[in-house]
Amino acid sequence: MDRQAKHIGLALGVTLVAGAAVIAVPDPVVLPALGLLPLLLVFAFRNPFVLCLLFICFSFFRIHEAFMVLNPLHIPQMLAIGTLTVLGTQVLFRRMQIAWTPELKLFAIFFAMITFGCVVASGRDVALGYWTDTFVKIALMVFAIASLARRPQDFALASRAFVISGMLIAAVAIYNHALGLEEVEGTRVTVGRSTGSVLGDPNDLSLVLLFPLSFAMSLVLTRGTPLFGRVLGLLGAATIAVAILDTQSRGGLLGMVAVCAVFAAQRIKSKALLISIGVVGVMGLFAVAGISGRSSGGAAESGLVDESSEGRLRAWGAAWRMALARPLTGVGLNCYVSNYYFYQDWWEGFAKAVHSTWFAALAESGFLGFGVFMTMVVRTVSSSVRSVRALSPTATGARYEPAAFGMAQSVMAGMAGFVVCGSFLTQAFTWPLYILLSLAVAIGRYMEATSPGAQDTNRAA
Repeated sequence: MDRQAKHIGLALGVTLVAGAAVIAVPDPVVLPALGLLPLLLVFAFRNPFVLCLLFICFSFFRIHEAFMVLNPLHIPQMLAIGTLTVLGTQVLFRRMQIAWTPELKLFAIFFAMITFGCVVASGRDVALGYWTDTFVKIALMVFAIASLARRPQDFALASRAFVISGMLIAAVAIYNHALGLEEVEGTRVTVGRSTGSVLGDPNDLSLVLLFPLSFAMSLVLTRGTPLFGRVLGLLGAATIAVAILDTQSRGGLLGMVAVCAVFAAQRIKSKALLISIGVVGVMGLFAVAGISGRSSGGAAESGLVDESSEGRLRAWGAAWRMALARPLTGVGLNCYVSNYYFYQDWWEGFAKAVHSTWFAALAESGFLGFGVFMTMVVRTVSSSVRSVRALSPTATGARYEPAAFGMAQSVMAGMAGFVVCGSFLTQAFTWPLYILLSLAVAIGRYMEATSPGAQDTNRAA
């Protein structure tokens, strides 16, 4: 009882401080929200995992940038303060045990290397700015999700939260495409491009939409999923797929194929049939998306290598030269674009993104960081595969939980989409990989805790 009183007192104290700060902003939308803040903080202290999910959904999916009416509420900032306060309190009062697995050790090493690389980066202000704004938040959430997600109910909640968030962004994208709003190159849809949103690039938008696709498909295809979950998954998969098609991102389309291939491989035993379906599916998606009609990378560009592909090859060459020039630390976090001019072999009048997760990691963290990064990716994939096998309905000795098995499938399919899509889109230091890593750790810990050997040990104790 005393501990709960401390939590409530701390929540009220934080509320008063936050209220005094926000009252200074003369915005009529912000002030009514303060009335709900105490209750929300008390709820957050009792349900820290829910707060972490909300923080991830707003930080990764940029919901407040898609729905501008939410901007005056400063939701990401409020969630950041609340998350830090709640997690700090959980650790202080020892109500949260920090997970520490081989995958998390690799991430901790990689995070330390990236942090040191920011200090010695070629553009220190740029590197430290991205580290403060994004990467340190990612690191916090990796350990929070891996430590707090322990029950099938947590996995079910996370899956539904990601699908709903993806549907919200997809709905805005479809609306924009239908009305010809926020488009680039005349046909490629974006979200919030006119307001400078992260979703204002069609490739980045397809990346954000691809992440929840695996969770939506898992809800549909996992045996034992409740009816509400199946309906949500079906609506989510359809909405998200249409929105990805509207971005006309080749990397996004290939990522869709990879996600679908993972679920298909578990259900289609004939490899020849699976490959045939995959080839037809790729051709069909590219035709439906209208890739040939794109201004860049479409049928209007002749030659074996179109202008878009040639630009990617040049960008990858620049990344390679950056790594050779600074093999131990790379040019620094988020410093590829600012260094592009000095390492390119053909200046086109503007700097460009690297358009590859692997080359981004290589250029911005050096050969050492790239080695740790690749090891981390491999460990996450292998961990998700083990979890799928151990938690499947056909596994012996363990009680089947649809939510746990569905999460394991989602992570495995999500990693497949990441590996394929990541070869063409820049996502080495953005949210998707690290959310999947934390969920892979969480589902792995659940698998070990519910294994027959662990249950026998608990009974003996």
